[in-house]
Amino acid sequence: MTGNNRNRSITDISPGDVLHTIAMPITLQRLVMEAGANRDLSLIHHDREVAQKTGASDTYANTFFLMGMFERLMREWMGSTGCICKLGPMKMMAFNVVGDTVNFGGEVISVQAESGRVELMLTAHTEKGLTAGCEAIIELPQS
Repeated sequence: MTGNNRNRSITDISPGDVLHTIAMPITLQRLVMEAGANRDLSLIHHDREVAQKTGASDTYANTFFLMGMFERLMREWMGSTGCICKLGPMKMMAFNVVGDTVNFGGEVISVQAESGRVELMLTAHTEKGLTAGCEAIIELPQS
């Protein structure tokens, strides 16, 4: 498992802990494959001219891509014994377009040791700055 060699427990973490970063280059092939896989066939995800009419510089990643990468980030970080309880809301602040490399990361906001619940703030950045933010709640085992 990338970024994590073990399963985390609630006693392993503290507020302020930082999740490892996953860098994902955005290519047209990746966008077409991802959009096709989840049946989001909107032209903005594979036709530059249509995407540019929406204000983007090129075709851009959809919500499912970002949410999927946030889920991957959490699963790699917490291990197979953790559980995703809530993912969202997510706020997109800028387009993630072909040619960008999106860096997905996160931080532990709060830890509830009694319940095993952990609140995370997940982020996506490119060289242009913050492009998306997403709240999440996971549950980790006690040990």
